[in-house]
Amino acid sequence: MATSKVKYSGDLRTECTHLASGSVIFTDAPTDNKGKGEKFSPTDLVATAYASCMLTIIGIHCQENGINFSHGEAEVSKIMASSPRRISGITIEMDLRGNGWDEETIQRIIRVAEACPVAKSVHPEITIDIRYHV
Repeated sequence: MATSKVKYSGDLRTECTHLASGSVIFTDAPTDNKGKGEKFSPTDLVATAYASCMLTIIGIHCQENGINFSHGEAEVSKIMASSPRRISGITIEMDLRGNGWDEETIQRIIRVAEACPVAKSVHPEITIDIRYHV
């Protein structure tokens, strides 16, 4: 079964519909690549998905193990390269402060987060820099 439907809307914009829920995301080409930059670019979504997946996997792990997870935020920066144009780096500032975790739990959470499916799916040439604040 298909996951999503993507429709080109013109002016370097797409409409992406999640088929199971009907949720819609629009993308634009970035301003440095002939676009308006009014929405996430497809490469923005890749970088953002990395942090989103990490937080989701942390949430699943905490839920399954009775661990408090009341705060988690990430700020994501994407670095682009040319020739070929591609994502060359992703920096994630992961703020996990305020959960009351001891050092052993923190280290376990970091291992869980870094094993998320998106982390295991990105190209190995992409430099990943994750900074944890716990």
